[in-house]
Amino acid sequence: MDTWDRFREEYPEKFVSPDVAFSRIHRGDRIFIGTGCGQPQYLVDAMVEFVKTNPKAFFDAEVVHVWTLGLTPYLREEVKRNFRLDSFFIGSPTRAAVNEGEADYTAIFLSQVPELFRSGVVPIDVALVQTSPPDAHGYMSLGVSVDIVRAATDCARTIICQVNRNMPRTHGDSFLHLRDVDFILPHDEPLLEYETTIPDDIADRIGKYVARLVQDGATIQVGYGRVPDAILSHLSGKQHLGVHTELLSDGIVELMKAGVIDNTQKSLDRNKTVASFCMGGRQTYAYLSDNPSVSFRAVDYTNHPAVISRIDKMTAINTALEIDLTGQATAESLGSEFYSGIGGQADFMRGAVLAPQGKSILCIESTARHGEVSRIVPCLTNGAGVTLTRGDLHYVVTEYGIAYLHGKNMRERAMELVRVAHPKYRPWLLREAKARNLIYRDQAYVPGKRGEYPEHLETYRTTRGGLEVLLRPVRISDEPILKDFFYALSDQSTYQRFISSRKDMPHERLQEFVVIDYTSEMVILALANVEEREVVVGVGQYGMDAQSHTAEVALVVSDEHQNRGVGTELLNYLTLLARKEGLLGFTAEVLIENRPMMRLFERAGFSMEKKRGAGVYELKMLF
Repeated sequence: MDTWDRFREEYPEKFVSPDVAFSRIHRGDRIFIGTGCGQPQYLVDAMVEFVKTNPKAFFDAEVVHVWTLGLTPYLREEVKRNFRLDSFFIGSPTRAAVNEGEADYTAIFLSQVPELFRSGVVPIDVALVQTSPPDAHGYMSLGVSVDIVRAATDCARTIICQVNRNMPRTHGDSFLHLRDVDFILPHDEPLLEYETTIPDDIADRIGKYVARLVQDGATIQVGYGRVPDAILSHLSGKQHLGVHTELLSDGIVELMKAGVIDNTQKSLDRNKTVASFCMGGRQTYAYLSDNPSVSFRAVDYTNHPAVISRIDKMTAINTALEIDLTGQATAESLGSEFYSGIGGQADFMRGAVLAPQGKSILCIESTARHGEVSRIVPCLTNGAGVTLTRGDLHYVVTEYGIAYLHGKNMRERAMELVRVAHPKYRPWLLREAKARNLIYRDQAYVPGKRGEYPEHLETYRTTRGGLEVLLRPVRISDEPILKDFFYALSDQSTYQRFISSRKDMPHERLQEFVVIDYTSEMVILALANVEEREVVVGVGQYGMDAQSHTAEVALVVSDEHQNRGVGTELLNYLTLLARKEGLLGFTAEVLIENRPMMRLFERAGFSMEKKRGAGVYELKMLF
């Protein structure tokens, strides 16, 4: 006698026809349907067919689920009197119905949904779920969808189970015993699959930026879609990543197969990839089947901010529809039109902010509708839901760079976000920011290509003193760090750099350093990590003279980093850039007493002409 025959003999009352199973549904019942790719398609179709055949069997039943990828026959006009959908998240199959008032949406943190079931606030009368076949002990697995399904099966009055041999037997909170199920309807069919989209150039650029922020040994959570897929594809060079996520995707599984994700450095659930549900393809489902390295847990564990906050280097990576200049973001609505939902994004971003060395990273394409609108806006569109507050974000990444918002005031945030907006919309954003008193009213800006940040000029160097520095062009948002740099200089260093006794560095003066025309001048910052902070340790600049085809050059290095080779690296890099521009050489004025600067220029190998003036050397240094 095989396993199925044994169980049919032991539990004959559970193996019934669809009509018998669905006759247990009463008018006004709440019917739970399994999530995403775990949706029991056969049961859903059979239930709707039962109602069409028995139109008076029940009325006003409420269908409850998180999200569906499949068909939604319970939304059809002919069964409108029988079913009403109430969804905790909105996908493309249900979006129109919700916005037209034909279905309902319950806004809630996904981590809190199980408690709704357990407390009876949202009682579940009937649960339609899909499982793997039972093992020898009678245990079936919820497979790729544990999330809120676990709580629904724990609380439902009646459980109707579609047993499908294509459902992988996953580990974790996924097991359900035959004795706890009311009805079993065996039916094999392919699981729903989530087709990954090929990242375009914009998504690829965002993915490269995000990869810079993910540290070796970090534990990651990544959402779904074109941009998250691109992010995962750029993590192949990382080591010892861990996963604690809501969604397990094909991209995560590929990194597991490659050994990039090994979970060996996780501070919680070490050696386990922890997820709540999976949306992927057949190869991923096959990989998950009976794989003890993957643990599917209920969503009140995976998504609970208190759990997430216990994970060292927790890195939450999510996307949004729109963000304003103060750092508020919506991922759930386009104005007053409901688009998706709160879901688990807020859970993970808040948990990551609270975690030791945690990072919350929001990825957003700079524009929508083929460039017709900016996703970075002065204020969120009227009616939009605030999914992420101003305190939930560390980083915002677009295809134009990385904006760091954590601990920044509103002026600094606005300038950071303007910097990573699409160039087409930066002048508009600056005007709006001024009108709202978010930034200085005299904030300058160089429009067009002349003011577009030349990211390709970023480079790393190691000085003769062993200090690793990032050399990069100045950005329009660098005013705060330059202010700190200049005010940290000693009086002597300030005097030698500016040949002036003036010691103040107000906004008006700082703008001369950060708002530049990159085609005619250059300011290069040398940045180093000091006590886990990136600080400016040196500044070099030149301004071109079109008539002589040379450039006036000047440098200054922070007092504590002088005599460590920072100035040499700055001058060498400025020389390289000037040569690429076709310049013939540099000019400079150096105080006669400033011997270190003179030695720096003398060692650079220029053909130098030196003329002594009133307390200064006037230098002409040809390449």
